[in-house]
Amino acid sequence: MNHILYTKGLTKEYKRFQKEAGLKGSFRALFHRTYETKAALSDFDLKVEEGEFLGLIGPNGAGKTTLVKMLTGIIAPTSGEISVLGFYPNKLENAFKKQYAVVMGQKSQLIYEMTAADTFLLFKEMYDIPTEVYRRNLELFADLFDSREYLNAQVRTLSLGERMKMELITSLLHNPRVLFLDEPTIGLDAPAQRQIREFLKEVNTRNGTTILLTSHYMEDIRNLCPRSVVLKEGRKAYDGGTEELFASFQTHKKITVCYEEESPFILPQGCEILEQNGHKAVFLCPKERSGSILAQLMREIRLLDVSVEEEDISVVVEKIYRSHREVRA
Repeated sequence: MNHILYTKGLTKEYKRFQKEAGLKGSFRALFHRTYETKAALSDFDLKVEEGEFLGLIGPNGAGKTTLVKMLTGIIAPTSGEISVLGFYPNKLENAFKKQYAVVMGQKSQLIYEMTAADTFLLFKEMYDIPTEVYRRNLELFADLFDSREYLNAQVRTLSLGERMKMELITSLLHNPRVLFLDEPTIGLDAPAQRQIREFLKEVNTRNGTTILLTSHYMEDIRNLCPRSVVLKEGRKAYDGGTEELFASFQTHKKITVCYEEESPFILPQGCEILEQNGHKAVFLCPKERSGSILAQLMREIRLLDVSVEEEDISVVVEKIYRSHREVRA
């Protein structure tokens, strides 16, 4: 089977120059340099089918951006096999570059002194986009983002959320088969994040675009990516269903109870208190015991209100990042 993205044993190593502090160390380094080899990515295997929406998660320094840079040809691997759309990315062939797009949340491809519309025209020429295709895509994406009102404004006058929408439109005008997204919602407010998620869902569904997303916002991953890959210290720790991943680490429920002040609240055994005042308590309990614990509380105290929520996603992410056990799908 031909995979749209394929790596086997992919490894990227860097050499770091080590120098002792001070003038003496600087002088010694002129004649004898010491280097340390650092593996940013080690023995990484990946297979992605056309049309997939894949999430790539991991703590800072795990190797996510290094992987994206190798898949897009920005840097070459030290060893291993890599194929994207049937090409070796680092050859940077024009036929390859015209079939993918990359958006990095902290690096802009827009020209700040130009309007977004002028930038689109520039990319139209760079990618040889037929006029009919260009107009159709621009109309479609402008409508999906409800962004017509600022297409003719200078990029430097746009808000962060507006600029990110323009970044995405710029990247999709040439109908790429693969879209790489590195932290596309970083720094955006909740409404802008939601709008970008809906936009990306539409692009994936309507155009069949294969999307690889890296993000520290787990709501992005859970809402968009049926499959996730977890990277830790440059190695793959998990490759499988996103919901299965979170279910395996989301082991507790957060229960909030409001009760009459004269009712004595005693924390059930095996639970962890998060907050408590005169008539309210918030605590974590094991997921499998949540039903019996609620029944116990209803027998023991006069409850005014109860809510049961999943464990905070930030806590779950910390568990995933701390875990050292390998989980294979």
